[in-house]
Amino acid sequence: MGIPDHLTCLLRNLYAGQEATVRTGHGSTDCFQIGKGVRQGCILSLCLFNLYAEYIMRNTGLEEAQAGIKIAGRNINNLRYADDTTLMAVSEEELKSLLMKVKEGSEKVGLKLNIQKTKIMASGPITSWEIDGETVETVSDFIFLGSKISADGDCSH
Repeated sequence: MGIPDHLTCLLRNLYAGQEATVRTGHGSTDCFQIGKGVRQGCILSLCLFNLYAEYIMRNTGLEEAQAGIKIAGRNINNLRYADDTTLMAVSEEELKSLLMKVKEGSEKVGLKLNIQKTKIMASGPITSWEIDGETVETVSDFIFLGSKISADGDCSH
């Protein structure tokens, strides 16, 4: 993605050798190593997550995919804000293909798609989906950036 080596080195050093304790009602636990994840509350955490998300989306081939909807002559198949991603397609097959690309791209960098947070909304009939043995919930509406989007195309605040 073109991140300069000195910044990568700085971040690696910042996160290397992290230790933590947990404060409980009975005192603090022994120190333990933290090997994964971003620091909770760290101002860099959102930025680091967004870098991961951008890397995943760039490397899944979604830009080149013909799946999506046409808006002003452009093919749009995903909308992202913070840790929310909305995939869009004109058919169930296209949507499944997009979702599997994102899932596989995420797994390549050590992230797992949370099926409980994954929802499907369709303007027509849709079959039940299963991913890794878990059923993906079908909904009639969802909230995107504070607006309620419904399957019939309605949008309200």
